[in-house]
Parts: sequence; structure tokens; C-alpha cells
Amino acid sequence: MAEPQTLYKAESADARIVEPLDMMTLIYQRRSGITHMVGEPVPQMLEAMGNDSVDAPTLAARLAASFDLGAQADAVALVTERLEELAALGLVERLGDA
Repeated sequence: MAEPQTLYKAESADARIVEPLDMMTLIYQRRSGITHMVGEPVPQMLEAMGNDSVDAPTLAARLAASFDLGAQADAVALVTERLEELAALGLVERLGDA
């Protein structure tokens, strides 16, 4: 039996202001008043999540449609790590298991 996957949800696009700045992107969170300076793949991940609640394999598949992520297992592990970092920053919410 497959292990349940944790679901994540990004804040709605109108809850943040995204401003590209050279190789970095500034993300201002209206709710917290904090500006985060992030690099790739964070902006792409948030865009790929949209308003959906997604698990890491789903998000990895969405990103793989536009980017070369390598092996599926490696991509899922990388996306999981980034999602946990984004949850710690408050840019995504960890909802629990699917």
C-alpha cells in the first residue's frame, strides 16, 4: 500500500505581490507583512500549485511538463524538501495527508 502524501496549498495570488529582481524574486506576503527573497524554483512552484491543494508527486509532475527535473523519485524528493521549506516560511500551508 502506498504511503499517504501530505497536501500543500499556496496562498492565493492576490495574497502576495511577486516582483522578479535579476536572478531572485521578491514575494511580499500581505498577511504577514514579510518580504521573502527567493530563487528558482520557488516562484515556479507557487505558480504551478495555483489554487489547488497538491502533494509533492503531483507538483513534480506539473513542473516536469515545463522543466527537466531528472528522475521522478529525485524530483519528488526535491519538491518535498522545497514544499517543507515553503511551509516553514508560511508561503504554503501544510494541510495533512491525502
